Amino acid sequence: MTGTTAVRVDAPGSPATARLLAEAARAVDAPDLVLAVSRDGVRTVHTGGSAEPGPVAREQLAYELGSASKPYAGLLLARLVAQGRVRYEDRAADLLAPGFPVHPAVRRITLRHLLTHTSGLPGLPADFYPQAVPRWSTDPYGGYPADRVVRAFLRARPRHRPGTRWHYSNFAVSVLGHTLAAATGTPWEVLLHQQVLAPLGLEATRVRPGPETTEAVGHRRDGTPVPTLDTGGFTAAGAVRATPLDLLTFLEAHVDLGTHAGLGARAGLGARAGGPGPGDPALAGPLAEVRRPVLRRGWRHAHTHTLTWFHHPSPYGPVLFHAGATLGQQAFLGFRPDTGLAVAATATRRVHRGDTFVATAYGLLTETP
Repeated sequence: MTGTTAVRVDAPGSPATARLLAEAARAVDAPDLVLAVSRDGVRTVHTGGSAEPGPVAREQLAYELGSASKPYAGLLLARLVAQGRVRYEDRAADLLAPGFPVHPAVRRITLRHLLTHTSGLPGLPADFYPQAVPRWSTDPYGGYPADRVVRAFLRARPRHRPGTRWHYSNFAVSVLGHTLAAATGTPWEVLLHQQVLAPLGLEATRVRPGPETTEAVGHRRDGTPVPTLDTGGFTAAGAVRATPLDLLTFLEAHVDLGTHAGLGARAGLGARAGGPGPGDPALAGPLAEVRRPVLRRGWRHAHTHTLTWFHHPSPYGPVLFHAGATLGQQAFLGFRPDTGLAVAATATRRVHRGDTFVATAYGLLTETP
């Protein structure tokens, strides 16, 4: 039920990485589990889980990323800014509904505020919960479409002035997605594909289930399967689904800007490692932008964030990461730009008290030499 594939196994360190992943996998209880590491483009992938393997290899299944979708939204915004199509300081309400009367605090909310969770908006709209609670374990988001998200934003009364406090908000990042779609006249799904997915060669990454890939099936803690996620109007905040190999390609594009290698030089290496390298040099600037620390929060400002990644220190240099969960799946994405290490992990069981998935994946990122 388990297996480890080391791409280019003749490369130094691949067998050791395979043993490390196999050991880490024993700490996670899930029907399906994939732990994938890229070290300077050399990929090692461990698959396992308590369920019997299906007809499609676990590393070729498309997993729901949940909130780990947000780095894709951040890279899209950075690219649109680099193209001059929007600015970080553009006010969202002006782009969504020019001239519409909104609360003064809403009027001041910028695209940067929305992405960095400093808009003053709550995690979800206040009127989201009445329709979501009756179907909390099956389909809480599907009944709250895009137009309702936009209306909730335009009616909002933020508790805090934008830019003064950090509060994690799926609502805010969803509004960002709708704002970018309005500003460019392009649906979010098309915009993401054109600007991020296609340039990076992410052919097994999408916003909705598609016929080209087989979807992983999520499970509750008791092992009961759960339906495929419908994010409703919260697409930008959590709708991306991808195979673990595509996740590594996405992360490798960020690592490629490290001091040890260059974007163009690593494209061929990525292809040898089993996936396409980052083929569009126009993404180099946006990729660098989303890695740059932009704010601190918490006690003594100990927590650092970039536009879209959590940013922590480690013995091997800074680590950038984001985790996510849906009704029955979990995902973790992270990389160390100074050492060329990237970690992608997926599991088909919803997070619960005592769950070790995120801690295990984070440990691989921060403790692996």
